[in-house]
Amino acid sequence: MSRALFVVVPLWLAIVNLGASGDWVTLENCRLIPNPANDGDNFHARVNGKEYIFRLYFVDAPETDAANPARLIEQAKYFGISVPQVIELGEAAKAFVKEKLAAPFTVVTHMANAMGRSKIERFYAFVQTKDGDLGEQLIANGLARIHGTSATPPGASSSAERQRLKQVEDEAKRRKVGGWGMSGQPLNVASATPQPFAKGSPSISVTPAQAAPIPSTSKNERLFPAKFEINTATEKELKLIPGIGPVMARRIIDARPFRSADDLKKVNGIGDRKYAQIRPYFN
Repeated sequence: MSRALFVVVPLWLAIVNLGASGDWVTLENCRLIPNPANDGDNFHARVNGKEYIFRLYFVDAPETDAANPARLIEQAKYFGISVPQVIELGEAAKAFVKEKLAAPFTVVTHMANAMGRSKIERFYAFVQTKDGDLGEQLIANGLARIHGTSATPPGASSSAERQRLKQVEDEAKRRKVGGWGMSGQPLNVASATPQPFAKGSPSISVTPAQAAPIPSTSKNERLFPAKFEINTATEKELKLIPGIGPVMARRIIDARPFRSADDLKKVNGIGDRKYAQIRPYFN
């Protein structure tokens, strides 16, 4: 199938011009940089010898840890799954993106600041892989939700792009793929061919890809509650709390029963600072 190419703009010239015009810039031959902070919608990349962090427009991939409980709850409600399943889905999205970006890819951006806590610049972007638009592939495979910062894509409108993503998501729901069909089976992969950004751009398609199965979770497993019961919280639930890893979760369980969560101070490894961090998560 023939493919039309984006217009190539030298990176140094693009950055100079962007300050005044805010035009879209196409950065080709981008390379993924392995980094522990990479996930389903946020990743490090090298372009012309410089490292950047790019954040996808329109989509929000599930969290891969419990650093942001509120976001976990939002995502769990969106997909109708439990918080532990959200984290498992986030890991699947991360692996999916790593696979899709294993080959050189194209970034379309106007260098809008996506903030972040890293010293490296982070910009919102659309990403084109050999299989098409990365954000749409995530939505089509049930690995991300339609959420977050939007933009007017080249040759289209913001509302048209969001409507297109909604159609892709509805199809993913119908086919029960990714987070829409978490039942212990390997992730199903949708097959879709959304329209490209603009006439003459590379066509977008989603191709099957191998993904690790996501374990099923009991229908009675609760979502991340407002607060946990200190004597009944499971190890998996304890590990959802920021500051509690596998070792600390096991120490808390082994120290039971507690008269109240105030007794957490008696657990080996929980000093005043750690106690102040985790105490608000318990009744």
